[in-house]
Amino acid sequence: MSEKNTDPVVSEDAGKRDGTAETRRHAALLKAGALQNAILTSPNFSIIATDETGIIQLFNVGAERMLGYLAAEVVNKLSPSDIHDPHEVIARAQALSLELATPIAPGFEALAFKASRGIEDSYELTYVRKDGSRFPAIVSITALRDDYGDIIGYLLIGADNSIRKRVELELHDAIALAEKANLAKSDFLSSMSHELRTPLSAILGFAQLIESGTPAPTVSQRRSVDQILKAGWYLLDLINEILDLAVIESGRLSLSLEPISLVEVMQECRAMIEPQALKRSIGVVFPLFETGYLIHADRTRVKQVLINLLSNAIKYNRAGGTVSVDCGVSTPQRVRIGIRDTGAGLTSEQMAQLFQPFNRLGQETSFEEGTGIGLVVCKRLVELMGGAIGVESAVGKGSVFWIELNLTAQLAAAAAAPALPGPPRVRAASQVYTLLYVEDNPANLMLVEDLVARRPDICLLSARDGISGIEMARASLPDMILMDINLPGISGVRALRILADDPATAHIPVVALSANAMPRDIEKGLDAGFFRYLTKPIKVNEFMETLDETLEFAKIASARLQRERQA
Repeated sequence: MSEKNTDPVVSEDAGKRDGTAETRRHAALLKAGALQNAILTSPNFSIIATDETGIIQLFNVGAERMLGYLAAEVVNKLSPSDIHDPHEVIARAQALSLELATPIAPGFEALAFKASRGIEDSYELTYVRKDGSRFPAIVSITALRDDYGDIIGYLLIGADNSIRKRVELELHDAIALAEKANLAKSDFLSSMSHELRTPLSAILGFAQLIESGTPAPTVSQRRSVDQILKAGWYLLDLINEILDLAVIESGRLSLSLEPISLVEVMQECRAMIEPQALKRSIGVVFPLFETGYLIHADRTRVKQVLINLLSNAIKYNRAGGTVSVDCGVSTPQRVRIGIRDTGAGLTSEQMAQLFQPFNRLGQETSFEEGTGIGLVVCKRLVELMGGAIGVESAVGKGSVFWIELNLTAQLAAAAAAPALPGPPRVRAASQVYTLLYVEDNPANLMLVEDLVARRPDICLLSARDGISGIEMARASLPDMILMDINLPGISGVRALRILADDPATAHIPVVALSANAMPRDIEKGLDAGFFRYLTKPIKVNEFMETLDETLEFAKIASARLQRERQA
């Protein structure tokens, strides 16, 4: 049998340890009590505790400060639903009733529904102060349970959400203001484009008429006309590039990203660029595509980028030089198109400044016209389509400008390149079509009259506003209608809708001819129902081809309509 240790030293040490532990426990209790007291008396958030029926049992200092009630005014008297926006309480009850397919009464049960099922959640609610004023709050609701798991009450902890809501509202207002400013900018650009194109339409249109007229112009006249056309087309390019850049920078550019055939786009670019290269004795070599590539991009914008890069490669090449185009997969997801020239090449300093607006890299004094905007627009467009653009160059050896574009999910099967458009169709002289042109600008009307005078198969009618154009269309039932957009009285778009709603004229194809040439203007016009959308200034070949295409469609549509009426 062991004896108790009666060593006084050992007993003294044990007593000290017990005393130290007790001191620590006491300090911990004091700290916990201080924390609890700090929480309950904090003015920064409200703490409301209820019993199991939802009647308030505890209402801390923060709740008093936020809501304007004294604890004595609400304890054992009110429910939290009494100090929340009643419309929100009703809405929450209705939402729960629909979700559960069972009626839930508006009141505290609707607020505490999730908490009663063990789901802790936070809500954005509106508190109603004693004086009737309101403020937004973030409120979390937790069920309080006893040792047996039974609910004995609920705890609601709330924080004032006014500052956050105010910031959100200010941000929303700022975004709305920015969007309004962008819309105003787009409208201004569209209007400016129209105002600049209208006089250019007359200048370039009549210059083309003189150039191709009978009798042919004299040598001195042709030299003058060539200068007019050269300056006019350059001015049009300048307008287009400035407006393009402005639309891109404003964030209002609309892209139609879809799978497109790179082979087809290349063939179209080749047909457009070879005449320019021929004039300068520049050889152009395009790849023989053994693989068809489907890229995810905007067809029009891809062509715009490639034409710009090809034009630059021709423009800044040496006499008798060459431009070669190559294409290949750079990564499993991308295809790279490189355009190599044999020009003077670029220094490292010039390459660093390439994509800066209005910077022509010292070419300002050369005989080559340019704006210093084209490459900037190309870069923005390629990046907006999810691609990349770059350059490799060496002084005296030329440059390679390349772009990378995203492939679709997989390479397309080898696709044959489409045949280039053949010569315009020639109609039988005995077949005469009627064309109605609705236009209020005398110069534009005169230009179209002179163009149509070259077509013995077309009889031209004209109207100066939308209302008279509709009346004339109903009376004469023309084969096709050429419609300006900005007309006095009603717009060309409104006139188109009226014609489309009239069974007598609904079958007549209507082609827009407008100086509203921004991409969104063209998109809106085609969405409105125009058969084609031509922009001013008129390009004579494009105009004549559109007449052929539209009249062919009109012929087929008219024959179908006659068969339906006879049936």
